[in-house]
Amino acid sequence: MANLHSSVPAARVAAELAAASLDEVDALIARYEDDPRSQVRKAVERACRRRDRERAERERVIAMYERMRELGGDGVVVGVDEVGRGSVAGPLTVCAVCLPADPLVWGINDSKKLAPERREVLAARIAEVARAIGICHIPPADIDRLGMATALRRAVAGAVADTGIAPDCVLMDGNPLGAVPNERDVVHGDATVACIAAASIVAKVTRDELMVELDAEYPGYHFAESKGYASADHIAAIRARGLTDQHRVSFCGNFLETERLF
Repeated sequence: MANLHSSVPAARVAAELAAASLDEVDALIARYEDDPRSQVRKAVERACRRRDRERAERERVIAMYERMRELGGDGVVVGVDEVGRGSVAGPLTVCAVCLPADPLVWGINDSKKLAPERREVLAARIAEVARAIGICHIPPADIDRLGMATALRRAVAGAVADTGIAPDCVLMDGNPLGAVPNERDVVHGDATVACIAAASIVAKVTRDELMVELDAEYPGYHFAESKGYASADHIAAIRARGLTDQHRVSFCGNFLETERLF
């Protein structure tokens, strides 16, 4: 068997294995798995590990779509998730996404498990394939006035309405809110249900971009880095400078005396 491969340089074999797609790699592994050359053996081992990782990832995403169909049924299904609930500045942002059964968006996951660059790529792909996307922002003053529970319900209803469609089922990450008709709540849904994961990604990317814009309007508060959460630098800026109209006064009592708020 070794003689059959000796005419193909080991470096070329390794490059072919490294570049092979998931559909191609099995045939190459079978072709070279008995090659005795050390460089080829190591390349085959790497290709096998990569193939197994990629198959597991595909199976994970397929399972998320199956879970979406299982929970949502055969009608129009919208996934919903929020970002910014625990921040001390910036809006509460909720996104609603209706995904088709095909094509699948490979790589979708809970936005917290994805690097920022990967989230941006996936958000763009979701925008390309989604049947509908809705966004709703609740500003800080309204959060202070309404309280978070009411603000969250309003944001969910607003995001679903913004899709422009009438869903037969709304799958939402977390515990029951009673925000919209046909609501079905899924704990850890952002990691297990395709449309909720898509909503989590789009919500995160949308709000992060907004916080970067606010950083330019309110320099010195570290909005771009902290995304409005209570980082050490953000807290220090609040104590040194006071609050802006982008801060949630009701969330900032531990950082500043009441008489210094503005």
